[in-house]
Amino acid sequence: MATIPIVIKHQGKKYNVDLDPAANGEMLKLQLYSLTGVEPDRQSVLIKGGKLKDDTDLSKLNAKPGQLFTMLGTASSEGSALVAPTEKPKFLEDMTAAEAAAQEGATPAGLQNLGNTCYLNSTLQVLRSIPEMQDELQTYIPETSSTNTLQSLTQLGLAGLASNDLTAGLRDLYKQMSETQEGYNPSFFLQTLRHVYPQFAQMAKSGHGYAQQDAEEVWSQILHQIRQKLKVKGGNDERDIAFIDRYMAGKFHTSLAPPAEVTENEPVVESDETFLKLDCHIGNTTQHLRDGILAGLSEEIEKNSPTLNRDAIYTKTSRVSRLPKYLTVHFVRFFWKKDVQKKAKILKKVTFPEELDVVEFCTDDLRDRLIPVRDKVRDIRKDEQDVERARKRQKLRHKQEQDRQEEELKAQEAAPIAKLRDQKEKKETKGKEAEGGDMDVYKTDAEYEAERAASIKQAKKELYTLIDSELAADEGANKSGLYELSGVITHQGASADSGHYTSFVKKQGKVVDDPKAPGGKRREEDGKWWWFNDDKVSEVDSERIMALAGGGESPSALILLYRAIELPSKDEVQE
Repeated sequence: MATIPIVIKHQGKKYNVDLDPAANGEMLKLQLYSLTGVEPDRQSVLIKGGKLKDDTDLSKLNAKPGQLFTMLGTASSEGSALVAPTEKPKFLEDMTAAEAAAQEGATPAGLQNLGNTCYLNSTLQVLRSIPEMQDELQTYIPETSSTNTLQSLTQLGLAGLASNDLTAGLRDLYKQMSETQEGYNPSFFLQTLRHVYPQFAQMAKSGHGYAQQDAEEVWSQILHQIRQKLKVKGGNDERDIAFIDRYMAGKFHTSLAPPAEVTENEPVVESDETFLKLDCHIGNTTQHLRDGILAGLSEEIEKNSPTLNRDAIYTKTSRVSRLPKYLTVHFVRFFWKKDVQKKAKILKKVTFPEELDVVEFCTDDLRDRLIPVRDKVRDIRKDEQDVERARKRQKLRHKQEQDRQEEELKAQEAAPIAKLRDQKEKKETKGKEAEGGDMDVYKTDAEYEAERAASIKQAKKELYTLIDSELAADEGANKSGLYELSGVITHQGASADSGHYTSFVKKQGKVVDDPKAPGGKRREEDGKWWWFNDDKVSEVDSERIMALAGGGESPSALILLYRAIELPSKDEVQE
């Protein structure tokens, strides 16, 4: 039986289709899917008597050559062309433990508590979330080890323990953790830590087991060791620099002002200092992280005044002159309580943001470099939100119009042909007069995505041109002044000598294929976090993180790890 050429109208476009009278509705819908991208189960093809069904006999339509049919429906966001897999699928039950652990989205390994070692476990999990550190550790070779001996010890996870090299021990520990989803025993690393820093081998006052320690102290000591050992290549043939200095160290420009009564005789002394963390001091009026950081940037120092020939109070003011890619913020919650001779904890609630703007803490020079980029990022976000809201409004209006057309079509099916034609002509004339032309101006998802992709590319180019050239050359620096929260170490309890530490790490979004995204890939963020409670690992929502502001003996944030927001690279804007 010969095919019949018909026309399908969908979202303002017309498609020429060869209708096969010997086929059914399902076959026609598959044809339309290949043309429009709308999945068959989302299509509504309007025919006399209602909608086309999968089992409809197309010969019963009595279609005439050139006859116009209307199709309603939009493609799902997940819809995409089907392609054959490039690799043969491998089922989870056929994988080794290491292969399963390496799968994207796999639950990461926890760490066994070896007796009051939750402070260490929590610290190790947050440090493990820094991908640049993981990459550099993989290639780290202790200077004093022979290659053969090193390989043998590394396979056993003993390189750090045998050489008392904490950095090698960290490398081996993370390698072992990457090959399992179970709670891993960190005993070798712990022994190395206690050998290098005997303070962590202190016994509990009860005489049973080891004492609880402060997570901030072990964080600082581990970073100190990494800073000494782990080097990365400098730019432009410069000497190697410490990994920590590139990615986690900032710089202060400080001024030390003398007491008011001696300002004429003693000048303000200016200097530069390196810092590995910002302290958030908690006072009676501290409500938010910003308050505590500002308090920490100004302090009074008692020192000898040569003019007064006695001790006097000097004022030290610090401003950030270099921002690292990874910023550590420490809530100064623990202090020494003399009356009980032990460390106590400030239980006050102090809130903190998921996105941190640190521009106000910077020197005037750095602030001037950061503000144009920061403001452009905010403008782009606002534009994207406006476009998305407009798109949702249009989809709603279009859905309402589709429903109205369906109802109108059903109501008119019983009317005489002449009356139906007359109503249709009046409607089209009225619509064109009102709109000044064709009334169907609905944009398809594909059109929206094309416009959005072009807009994003242009915005990235504009944003890239605003990045200060000196900051752009500093690979490990923050170039916008904006950070997003990526890790949290928390403490529950009333003092540093007791209680319990856990940590939270933001999940890395799953990488999916997207031909419309730069490079054909994009990362799907789901806003979830991993909660590490020693060897127990679970997934939690971001609302849980915002509840870690403290107050009482509930879990409260002690260390925050912020990561600089992503900015376009040179390769992205040149694509």
